[in-house]
Parts: sequence; C-alpha cells; structure tokens
Amino acid sequence: MDTSVVETLDHLVADATDHHYSPYTRFDWVDELAEQQWWMTPDLLSVAGTRYAHELDEKQLMRLSKWESVNFFSLNIHGIRELLIEVTRRIHTPGFELPSEFFHRFLGEENGHMWFFAQFCLRYGGKIYPDKSLPSTTAEEDRDVAHFLVFARILIFEELVDHFNLRMGRDTTLHPLIREVNQVHHDDEWRHIIMGRKLVGLLYEPLRERGDQELRDRLDLYLRRYVTASVQSLYNPSVYRDAGIPEPFAFREELLADPARSGYHETFFKRITGFLTSQEIISGSPFEGAGI
Repeated sequence: MDTSVVETLDHLVADATDHHYSPYTRFDWVDELAEQQWWMTPDLLSVAGTRYAHELDEKQLMRLSKWESVNFFSLNIHGIRELLIEVTRRIHTPGFELPSEFFHRFLGEENGHMWFFAQFCLRYGGKIYPDKSLPSTTAEEDRDVAHFLVFARILIFEELVDHFNLRMGRDTTLHPLIREVNQVHHDDEWRHIIMGRKLVGLLYEPLRERGDQELRDRLDLYLRRYVTASVQSLYNPSVYRDAGIPEPFAFREELLADPARSGYHETFFKRITGFLTSQEIISGSPFEGAGI
C-alpha cells in the first residue's frame, strides 16, 4: 500500500478519535414531531419535478415528507447492516492489515448510526420499513472480485446517503432534530467516503491489470445496475400508502417513468458516477437508456 494511502489512513483514524462521541447521548429526542411540517427537503421528495409536486397540496406533501424521511432512514439501517457484516468479515484478514485500524472506527461509527436511525424511525414513525431489495451479494468465487464489489457497493450507498444528509443538514426549514441527525451522519461519513474511494481504487487495480475486458465489462454493468436499483429503493409504495396516496404501486411506476426525474437521479449520484467514470471503472452514466 503506497505512502499516500498510509498517510490518509493515519489522518482518518486520528480525526475519528478526536471527534468520537456517544450516539446514545448525542441527541435530545423530542417527545413527538408534528406531522404538519417538512421532514425532508421538498426537492428531495420522489415527486419533485413531477405534476404531483403541484397537484398535491402542502399538507399532503408534508405528510409524504414524513414517510419518505422514515423510508430514507430505514434504507440507511439496511445498508449499514450489510456493510457491518461485510467489513467485519474482512477486518484483520490477509490484504486488509493496514485499513483494519480504520475499520474499527468505521464499524463503531456505523453501529452508532444504525442505532440513531432506528431510534428516529421507531420514535416518530412507529416502524422501520422492511428491506425489499434483492440480495446484493454475489456468489463470487474470485476473492479479489468479491472484495472489490463489496467496497464499491458500500461507497455507492454512502455517496447517495451523503448527498441527502448534506442537503437536509443545512435546511433551516426542517426541525432542528431532523437537521441534526443528518448533519451528524455527514460529519462521520466524509471519512468513510474518502477511505472508500481509496479502497475501491486499490482493489480495482489488480482487476484492471489482468487485461480481461469481459470481466471489466461485467463489473461495469453490475455497478451501473446497482446504482439504478439504489434509486428505485427511494420509491417505496408503502410510503405512498402511509401518506394516503391511492393506488401506491401505480403511483410509484408513474413517478419512475417520469422523464423529469432523470435529472434528479443524475444529481443524487453525480459525485460517485464522476469518480467511477474517471477511474474507468464504469463506462458512463448508469441512467443512460435505463428508463429511470
């Protein structure tokens, strides 16, 4: 592992240590959050840019924002569960000796994140939306490919989440608790994203050096499909049902098919698709010809 990676690791470990906090005492949980307020920045809602952003009245949009916020935090819980499992499998194993010290901080922070996201969902939504995604793990016999895909998925997930966290952490129209949960998560995630980019680049290099274009094409397609699947998880028919929207499955399909949404999807993933494209890991936008 080159000197720059070692220096980055040392810096991130030191920063995580200096900014350590207890998630169990970090927040002042209010007794309740009023439904008639914004729970999510309006242009992050799945209806933004569509006719429903105008046809639904403010009361309906605020109710929708509540359940989309609960869904977003639920997605975080499920994503964190996978990364905890996968990183734990690799900590202090051959090939991961150097990042293992950072992994200890990473696992501790992510466990705390999962706890406070669950607290929010259960306290103010009364539930955590179940994970409806297909299993993202693949039966890879090739260990190097399996390692690469695990950390690429983690990075894609964290980049999507951080886009939302950044926006909502700074949105003064949101309740202070909602802003704080998003901001605290971002304050930790920037370290995870920096390390994630380093690891993804390092883990891809030996695959690139094989000169196997068929393998590279397969990984390209897999990751672009993973990005589009991540977008689709933001459109949850259970959310629409809880928000009082009739025919929630048809509503979801109409939103996903609306051309106005494609620009939002590009924005959500602009940083990560730019990184993966610049590294020649993917060949272009995951949304070109994807129909979403």
